Amino acid sequence: MTHPDRRPIACTGAIVWRGDEVLLIRRGKAPRKGEWSIPGGRIEFGEMMRFAALREVREETGCEVEIAGLCDVVDSVVEGIHAVLIDFNARWVSGEPMAGDDADEAMFVKLEDVKRYVTWGETLRVIALSAQQMGVSPA
Repeated sequence: MTHPDRRPIACTGAIVWRGDEVLLIRRGKAPRKGEWSIPGGRIEFGEMMRFAALREVREETGCEVEIAGLCDVVDSVVEGIHAVLIDFNARWVSGEPMAGDDADEAMFVKLEDVKRYVTWGETLRVIALSAQQMGVSPA
């Protein structure tokens, strides 16, 4: 039996598209430190999920985006942390990626090159799902 105070952590992320490029960050902190992922993080108490996604993208990459809708919800249980990841589809509005906050690197990557960076299967799956939902195809 798990400790009664251990509960899943609500997190949000954004799959941000600029044409056929998706915005990726290299995680600077656990869990999954050093891995490439979509920008995202914890939802603060009282913060609406969509606003949390916008804030996380801004803090980690310096980019401004607009939310296009819900992509999917993913469970991540790793390194003793259970995160419920609410991932949104988003469109890039402005700014060039610059790593900040919890990200060590940030950049746009062509859809066909994503597998060269991202290793976690669920991140690859939601990026592919988002591409389908957003009508994005490799150039």
